[in-house]
Amino acid sequence: MGADRVHAYGAAVGLLGDLLLGDPRRGHPVALFGRAAAGVERALWRDHRGWGALHTAVCAGGAVALGAVASRAVRRSPAASVALTAASTWAVVGGTSLVREARAIGRALEAGDVEAARARLPHLCGRDPQALDADGIARAVVESVAENTSDAVVGALVWGGLAGVPGLLGFRAVNTLDAMVGHRSPRHLRYGWASARLDDVAGWPGARLTAVLAAVAGDDPRGAVRAWRDDARKHPSPNAGPVEASFAGALGVRLGGTLSYGGRVEHRPVLNGAAGRPVVPHDIERAARLSRRVGLLALGVTVAARLVAKKGRTS
Repeated sequence: MGADRVHAYGAAVGLLGDLLLGDPRRGHPVALFGRAAAGVERALWRDHRGWGALHTAVCAGGAVALGAVASRAVRRSPAASVALTAASTWAVVGGTSLVREARAIGRALEAGDVEAARARLPHLCGRDPQALDADGIARAVVESVAENTSDAVVGALVWGGLAGVPGLLGFRAVNTLDAMVGHRSPRHLRYGWASARLDDVAGWPGARLTAVLAAVAGDDPRGAVRAWRDDARKHPSPNAGPVEASFAGALGVRLGGTLSYGGRVEHRPVLNGAAGRPVVPHDIERAARLSRRVGLLALGVTVAARLVAKKGRTS
């Protein structure tokens, strides 16, 4: 069995595992990586970009190396190679947990229990829940579903298609490091610079594919393309901009605006402001369904692209 078929079968089984099982309650591989990365930070931290770059190289490079060693160890066994790819895909893809958390908040809002929704929101994003009403919580959830569809599903599948198991593990490592140290806190402004920039680079292809697939799978393809074209560049993130704009257009809603993170207020441009309406709690379920469709399409696109590329090399 060739490496491309191994990847196709393994990625499909891994995504199916995520759909059926979601993330484990304890001992998740990403959580274990996070604890290891935190230990490296404790050993290396200096208020300096160079030390932060070393931290990024050690942690992300270690994940890639682990994937490469594991792949080499099972390369003579197609069954073991498929199992490794499936386990790696399941470990790094988080679509089911994302949708599960979003829907839990949506159910609370639909029932009128804003306090329960506020209590649940930190499981999904870093917004200050006390500063949000029901519609504000719904907007935060839709934005988080959009961004994390790229970060937790599509981006991983893209890098798995490009580089196999090392690509899967490396992408998740980079994305996790960005979440840990890539934010602009006083401690991490310089130390986390390398992780944030590497995450921008690693996330670029997955974000564009997510935006394309949201337009294809959404209710308003033309609206998604229009919002992406007109508004994505206004967003401060080069990768969240296309994704959130495309989701906004596909769902016919407005995203962006005033945000609050731990008492720090940001005023972001509105995405799809001309054609969209305000987000309401019902839109959470619509965003969750769109996220599911995008993830399944991304699996098909990345597997097909790898198989076509192989055919082109051998012809």
